Amino acid sequence: MKDHSIPIVVGPGSQPADSDGAEMDFMQMPSGMMTYTQPIIPEPEEITGLDQALLLSNKLLGILSKFKVGDETQVIELNGLDKKNKEFFDHLLGEGEVSVQFNTEPNSKNPGALIQESVLAGVWRVQYINEDEKIISDTIEVGIIPDIVDKLTFETAAENIEIDEKNIPESVYNAPPLLAEIKDKLPEYKVGEEPHVINLSLLPHTESDLIYLSEQLGIGPIIILSRGYGNCRISSTATRNVWWVQYFNSQETLILNTLEVSKVPEVACASQEDIDDSADRLLEILAIYK
Repeated sequence: MKDHSIPIVVGPGSQPADSDGAEMDFMQMPSGMMTYTQPIIPEPEEITGLDQALLLSNKLLGILSKFKVGDETQVIELNGLDKKNKEFFDHLLGEGEVSVQFNTEPNSKNPGALIQESVLAGVWRVQYINEDEKIISDTIEVGIIPDIVDKLTFETAAENIEIDEKNIPESVYNAPPLLAEIKDKLPEYKVGEEPHVINLSLLPHTESDLIYLSEQLGIGPIIILSRGYGNCRISSTATRNVWWVQYFNSQETLILNTLEVSKVPEVACASQEDIDDSADRLLEILAIYK
């Protein structure tokens, strides 16, 4: 950090008013950040009938303690648990920063899914749903991102972009070169490489440009909402490895709008540090039952 010799004050009220009385105004930036809160679980004297939940909780701890980024996602089935044991996991896991909705096409062989990261980063509650939105499978997954996101997001996606230059609307100006840039980058991208990001917020564009980009890239099955600092909405497109990533401030004003070429945007993924911290926290939580 730079060491300034004089104090620097910025923000509302820091600048003198103009001669006409007008004052400098600033966009409201994200001001709230989710923090970890210890889950409320039954006291040791209240655990009668929770043998299965405690057994699976210790299994979860074992998985977390050994998990390394790059390992296969580990799954714990909750389908056989009764209501009381499932409620234990409702309290233990809580709700973390990231939620995911997986929408499938009609008549798809894959079920939809509702996914919520727990208060333990890297631990996900994944509930698969049928066409009637009934839960057909209830699981816990340990990984940087749930398997369904990693493996099925672009299962039926287009491999690249076909640009029909003869039928570009007259009101579209800057979208075609952006699509050409993505088209060039897609064959070059390899999983694990740095993502290629196009910052739409810094580029001139019209509403028609955005609509055209959306139409050409298509709409994918995944919507991810990360609430770590402000809100980040991540939408998969129907073009392989292309995501639309939008950041909003606490007033729900769009402050950063990007297109990203990556397997999954990093903002949605748990890191090794997150997972190690989660193992330590779960060990601390379950210590009361030792």
